[in-house]
Amino acid sequence: MAHLDEIVRAAHPLGADPVGPEWNLAELDGLLEPRPPLDAAVLLGLVERHDGLNVLLTRRNDGLRLHAGQVSLPGGRVDPEDAGVLGAALREASEEIGLSPAQARPLGYLDPVRTVTGYRVVPLIAQLDPDFVPRPDPAEVAAVFEVPLSFLLARQHLRELRIEFGGRPRPVLEYAPYPGAPEQRIWGVTASILYNLRQRLEALR
Repeated sequence: MAHLDEIVRAAHPLGADPVGPEWNLAELDGLLEPRPPLDAAVLLGLVERHDGLNVLLTRRNDGLRLHAGQVSLPGGRVDPEDAGVLGAALREASEEIGLSPAQARPLGYLDPVRTVTGYRVVPLIAQLDPDFVPRPDPAEVAAVFEVPLSFLLARQHLRELRIEFGGRPRPVLEYAPYPGAPEQRIWGVTASILYNLRQRLEALR
């Protein structure tokens, strides 16, 4: 079971936004537009419960233009007025689920990840106040739920699919249904970000 101090050691430090190429570029070869990606940030929120750490996840509103109905981490584009990806991740979490910045303790970053929709996403890991009660914006978020980190780090719960995109097959990660929320499908970019956390934790051992 991963602990917060181990996660901090596995993460990029908070001093500066992570630089360098996105870790998943090879799997998207031939599928990306030639234009530069847009900067985005997401919040990977960890909540300490009596039986270990949980990850806070959302399901996007079915009417959104991009990634409608998909399980995701709170986040979005980095705006010019944001204090980097950290500021963007906290702002988006406030707008989407009502998380006050005072209820989040930033711990570090995961590796940047590219999406086929044209974004370069940097995940911010943060410890969340266990008393936080989500207040989702219904225009963006249909549901907020938690999944044990231990479930998401277990190798047997993650598999690779092949789907058609842009006229060619591409690999996509998908988690087995979590028994506590079997209707919520965790796959795609969100699954890739959680897999990257597992990669970085395993590199410590």
